[in-house]
Formats: sequence, C-alpha cells, structure tokens
Amino acid sequence: MSSNRPSLPKGTRDFSPIEMVRRNYIFDTIKKVYKKYGFQQIETPAMENLSTLVGTGGDESDKLIFKILNSGDYLAKADEKALQEKNANGLTKSIAEKALHYDLTVPFARYVVQNQNEITFPFRRFQIQPVWRADRPQRGRYREFYQCDADIIGSDSLLNEVDLIKIIDDVFTELFQGKLNYTVSVNNRKILQGIVESVGLQDKLEAIVVAIDKFDKIGNKGVIDELVRLGINLNDCHELMRLILPKPVRETELEKIQYLNQQIKNTINGQKGIEELEFVFEKLQQLGLKTARVIFDPTLARGLGYYTGTIIEVKVDNFPSICGGGRYDDLTGKFGLKDVSGVGISFGADRIYDVLLDNNLYPEFEGDSTQVLFVNFGEKEQDYCLSLLFQLRDEDINAEIYPEAAKLKKQMTFANNKNINYVVLVGSDEMNSGKLTVKNMKIGEQHAFTIEELIQELKK
Repeated sequence: MSSNRPSLPKGTRDFSPIEMVRRNYIFDTIKKVYKKYGFQQIETPAMENLSTLVGTGGDESDKLIFKILNSGDYLAKADEKALQEKNANGLTKSIAEKALHYDLTVPFARYVVQNQNEITFPFRRFQIQPVWRADRPQRGRYREFYQCDADIIGSDSLLNEVDLIKIIDDVFTELFQGKLNYTVSVNNRKILQGIVESVGLQDKLEAIVVAIDKFDKIGNKGVIDELVRLGINLNDCHELMRLILPKPVRETELEKIQYLNQQIKNTINGQKGIEELEFVFEKLQQLGLKTARVIFDPTLARGLGYYTGTIIEVKVDNFPSICGGGRYDDLTGKFGLKDVSGVGISFGADRIYDVLLDNNLYPEFEGDSTQVLFVNFGEKEQDYCLSLLFQLRDEDINAEIYPEAAKLKKQMTFANNKNINYVVLVGSDEMNSGKLTVKNMKIGEQHAFTIEELIQELKK
C-alpha cells in the first residue's frame, strides 16, 4: 500500500520556532508604532461572502480570489447550463458562495458599514492577519501571507497621508537600523487621470493605469506595446510616456510635481492631484524624516482599482514591494455607506521577513526561547529542582526541566540544539549545600549559585 508523501501547497510555508520569533519581532515592531499613532486593533474572518469581494478591486483582483466550495453536495445546486457550457465564472457563482479574503481593506470596509453606529469617526484601525491570493508563487510572492494594515476612515484630511508615511519611516528605521536603504514612492491617482485626460483618452483610463502599473517590470517599450494592444495610436502612446517620464531634471520632489503641473494644468483632476501631493510633500519637508527616501513617481499606479487619491509604495533594491497603500473615496459605498473617505497602508510581513534575513538585520533574541535547563538526574533531584524551576518562571525567566532521567550527554545535546544559555546541574552535593552548579553554555564556564544569585545573574 503506497503512502502519501507529506507536502505543502505551492506558495505556502511552515514556520519553525526561530522563524516565529523573527516574525513576531516584525509584528510587534509594527504593532507598537501603530499604537503610538492612535490606531486600534480589530480582526475579521478569514472568509467573506464571495459577493463582498468580487468587483471591489477591479478585474485584476477578482482573478486572485480563492473560492471556497459550498459544503455538502455542492454539485446538486450547480448551474447545469454553465456546467454543460464549461463556463467557469457562471458555475462558480452556483457552487461557491464564500471566498478567502485577498486583502484586509475590503473586509474592513464591510466591517465599518456593519458597525457604523458603534464606531467613533475618524476611525483609526489596524489589522494583522493572513490573506490569500491565487498568484503565481515566486521569490517574495506567496499565496498565503500576512498583511499588517493601518487605515483611517471617515476623514478627507491629507494629514492622514502624512501620518502614514511617517509610520513607514518609523517602522523601517527600527527594523533596518539605518543599515538598509529603502524608497517610498508616492503618486496620486488624480494625477494619472489628469495625464490620461490631457491626451484625450479618459474612456480607457483603467486599462491605461493597469499598463502603466507594469512599468517597473516591463519598462518603457513594454508599456507602449501594451498601450498599442489597447488600440491607442503610437503618437498618443509617446505623449503619455512623455508626461509620465518627464525628461528635465529637477532637484527636489516638489519641483518635479510643479513641472508636471505645467503639463497637465488644463485638467481639473490633474490639478487637484497636484495640489494634494504638494501638501503631503510640504508637510513631510517641514517635519523631516529619519531614514525614509520619499520620491514622487508618476509611473506608480498600483493595480487595485479602488484607489482614488494618494498612492504609496515602498521598495528596497532587487525585491518586490514591501509596503503599499493609498486613498479610497467610496469603498464602503458598495455596502450602502456612501461618501466615506479612507486612506491606509499595508506592510507585507513575509517580504519584510526575507529582506531582514537576506541582509542579516535580525537582532539576537535572548529572551524568546528557553534560557535555563535543569538537568534531570533522577526522581529525588527532579523533585528538588521543580520548586526552583517555578521560582525562575515566577521571575519571568524562561526555564524548563528535562522530562526524564536520560544520560547527561543526551540532555546536554538537547540544551545545545535548543541554544539554551544556562544548564543547572543538581546532585546530592548541591541539594545539601543549596548551591547550584550552573554551566554557561556559551563560554563553557561553571559557577555555583544559590537560586537567588542565579536570578540576579540572569536579570543583569
């Protein structure tokens, strides 16, 4: 009889104890900064009704949704016509009513609508949960990954955008310790609208934005090829790219914005976007930044269709985006709550994990695993050590006792493999004197301590 070899679905991962310590370091850092800025934590279910998710982030996002088959005999209620015609979209509606959320923003919008009478607006919330996307797995891109979201909903103020960029600055200053450069690219959806309108192609706005969003992957020629495939003539393609990639060199980001303003000032949307971005950059200039390099990038579009104003993306060299976000003016409108503006960002914890690992930026985690192991020499010694063990635990010192009287070599190997710094050896001499033999596994030295002295030593 053949046995199934255990394996993981592509695009997912297990996490070992040391990996969990590192991940929690990322989560705790982000959570601490969010709280400092007045955000409150919520959670929403892993699954949502499929109707909640479909059509919210545009066609590109709909393709990423993992659908969940209805329980029981789901084919009994299947759309027979769709089944015979092999119409996947039509069939899905009848056999899958639920889906895994592909981001946390849409569930948040649903949450706000359902709880609007209990929420105090403007509402600052953060959420740290896994999301799922039916994407092609590759380096830095997973099908299951954690997002660390912060959103401010119920306020049009651009001070919120300034706050979010300052949060990015605070988080990466702490995680990168000034040892790794990163770029915060900022644009405004209205500027993209203004560029497209100035060329007279507003009827193809969404398709053009999707093409522009691929600029960093396929370059100038690749974007032009995509635009031509959309039926846009070559002259209009070149004019679009001229506006998106202005040649004159400008010294500051504000000067770049003001230069583009000269090119699209005849469009209402473009003018509004320029004014919004100028406000954000002026405030950042006044406040200063710790380590973030913030730039204006007219090619930044981000594929999600619900962004209507500021767009933000963070990258380090040779790696996909590690943080992104933007403003959405009517995401709650789909659920019946009109004209509620929001803005948010999301840190990609899994990509940040890889960046920190690749650049050797994790600190040493001394107190996150067992610090002290009591060797077990037998029942009498075990009973003596148990009270000492709980004295250490009551002092918030991570400690354990080997659960059986195994050979000393086996117990010491166990301590080595778990990177336990101190091993306590207690025999008849130690029980009579009250002095414990304590071996420092890092430097190989042994000392005699009372339990009180050991606690003091460990708390230094």
